[in-house]
Amino acid sequence: MKELKLSDLALELANRTHCDPKTLTRAARDYLDMEPAFALGCAMAALRWLSEGWGFDITSADVAEAYDRAMDAASRLNKIDDVTDQIQRLVESNERASMLFVRQSLHGRMRARFGKKSTNAHSIKGTIQRP
Repeated sequence: MKELKLSDLALELANRTHCDPKTLTRAARDYLDMEPAFALGCAMAALRWLSEGWGFDITSADVAEAYDRAMDAASRLNKIDDVTDQIQRLVESNERASMLFVRQSLHGRMRARFGKKSTNAHSIKGTIQRP
């Protein structure tokens, strides 16, 4: 049986319990060169927690930073298409306000990326509804 490395355990915990997305994004940035797979896991967990409404004083820049770190790690791992598809599925998974915020925050970045993939160019949708 394979023993878990500490980074594997950290990712397991980050995906199981609520974590501050900004902390996860910083970890993704800090480990990008040393452990790109861990960095990718952190960035994807950050995007997931952001989409579920977790975090304090979150701005669209925080969402964009998590996305950028995910794509940086994906590039290093030669997984850009796979990660892009995962993020696409995440941002289209529901219509909660937090998800709409994430979707809107990534709209320009993802549209630019999907503009290169004709089948998905139209699929990022939604706007934030403000009271």
